[in-house]
Amino acid sequence: MNTLLDEYYRYDLHNAGFIERKYTIGDENTLIYGITQSGKTSLIKNHLLSYKKSTYLYLDCRDVRLDTNDLNRSLKNFCRENKISILALDNYNEEIELFDMDQIILSSDKMLPIPFHTVQLELLDYEEFLAFETKFDSTALNHFFQLGGFPAMHRIPSEERVLYLQNTLKNTLEPIEFSILAQASKMVTQKVSAFNLYERLKGERKISKDKLYLHLQSMYDRGYLKSLEKFNHPSAVKKLYLCDIAIKHALVTQKHFGRLFENLVFSELDKHHIECYYDEGIDFYLPHRRQIIIASPFANEHALFKKVEALEAFIVSNRIREVIVVTMNLESTLSHPVSRIEMIPFEMWALGDDA
Repeated sequence: MNTLLDEYYRYDLHNAGFIERKYTIGDENTLIYGITQSGKTSLIKNHLLSYKKSTYLYLDCRDVRLDTNDLNRSLKNFCRENKISILALDNYNEEIELFDMDQIILSSDKMLPIPFHTVQLELLDYEEFLAFETKFDSTALNHFFQLGGFPAMHRIPSEERVLYLQNTLKNTLEPIEFSILAQASKMVTQKVSAFNLYERLKGERKISKDKLYLHLQSMYDRGYLKSLEKFNHPSAVKKLYLCDIAIKHALVTQKHFGRLFENLVFSELDKHHIECYYDEGIDFYLPHRRQIIIASPFANEHALFKKVEALEAFIVSNRIREVIVVTMNLESTLSHPVSRIEMIPFEMWALGDDA
């Protein structure tokens, strides 16, 4: 095992083309968690490369040569003998024993019960995405729709992106989880219960309800799937969203631009940890801001007036300050007897203070 550890210790880390994220690693013990390809490894390497090479050891725990029992017997002494002060365990296996170091950095696809500072690394929001663009012009938003928030998609040739993402998900998820994700991709923005998914999937494969519910909850816990609760009705069926619209592009052929756009708006709210709910006729209700947000890429004023009139009781009873309609490129302020209506292009909304 010492030979393998020495091999890792002598490696020159490479992190070419790293682009700064909104997340950073400090000096404390840190756990970074997030879905596959969210940028955890790049963040760790960027942090390590700011130190002298002799002071850190980076291990990728997916390496089949790293026998856990042998590693537990050897790692502590190896770090002490080489005066290593920073240990980074990428794709951490919970069976690997931890010990006192100046700093330990772990990465995982899920939150772990470890008393470390935690960083949940989200996929790129629109502001971060722009930093990955080679040029910022009117095509940026269209690129965001095509590539989504996976950082790696920027370096993959366009004709290979779908297969790349499919293979990445297949290698990361269990077969039943991959099937759940593919089925969920057909049902984005809809009210979907675990039983609904079970009914859809039981015709494709033999699976028990209990097993499906267990894997489905794991998909939510790890962030591949997202849900939105109905306002003041926590037991009502929740709306289903994907963590990124690129997954829908990769797993299903059916296109529904309105649903993709709503998922995109939800993702921005979710990545900024903004509390929101849905209600009948309302895509997103933000109680702390007293806002209603409607995702309507190609809104027209007449339809919006009718929609707001139907929401009059909700607007009045909840003292809604404004109705924001997120569009593709339409911008306008409409005067309505019940509430002010602001039509805001997605780019402006996502980069503004309200997103």
